[in-house]
Amino acid sequence: MAEIFSLIITAILIENVVLVKFMGICPFIGVSKKTDTALGMGMAVTFVIAISSALTYLAQTYILDKLGLGYLQTITFILIIASLVQLVEMAIQKLSPALYSSLGIYLPLITTNCAVLGVAILNIQKEFNLIFSVIYGTSVALGFTLAIFLFAGVRERLETSSIPKWMEGFPIALVTAGLLAMTFLGFQGLSL
Repeated sequence: MAEIFSLIITAILIENVVLVKFMGICPFIGVSKKTDTALGMGMAVTFVIAISSALTYLAQTYILDKLGLGYLQTITFILIIASLVQLVEMAIQKLSPALYSSLGIYLPLITTNCAVLGVAILNIQKEFNLIFSVIYGTSVALGFTLAIFLFAGVRERLETSSIPKWMEGFPIALVTAGLLAMTFLGFQGLSL
């Protein structure tokens, strides 16, 4: 149980996929202007990463490794992720048209989000079993959701703040992202 707890805390805080490993930056910057949109993107990414962690593990273990087709890993993983993203996109369009329109182009871009593919490959490289793959994938996605939600909260607050004209928009967003990343680096000292 301690090993699972350590894995969860490490994935969410110590090795946060966005703020420490710098994967998934495109939706982090693009969909973080409002907290509700950021939370919606975080939930979509969490669903995709959790399910893709299980499916990519099964594909690697029971198809690619058994048939000696390890060189097809990246293509196979991308196909699995793309299929899941299509399902999520259709579900969000049907269930929440407002969220679907606010996520815009960033929703289908989950397919090319390097965090999603990165987690699938990390699960194999770290030699996790199925349960640990799903726990790690879900934890990484929750870390992504935490980072994008916090960033969106700060960006919402900056909208009503007095900022020098030359720092408005993207420049202040980058400075804020850097400061947020520095705060998460403070978790590096945790020993679990």
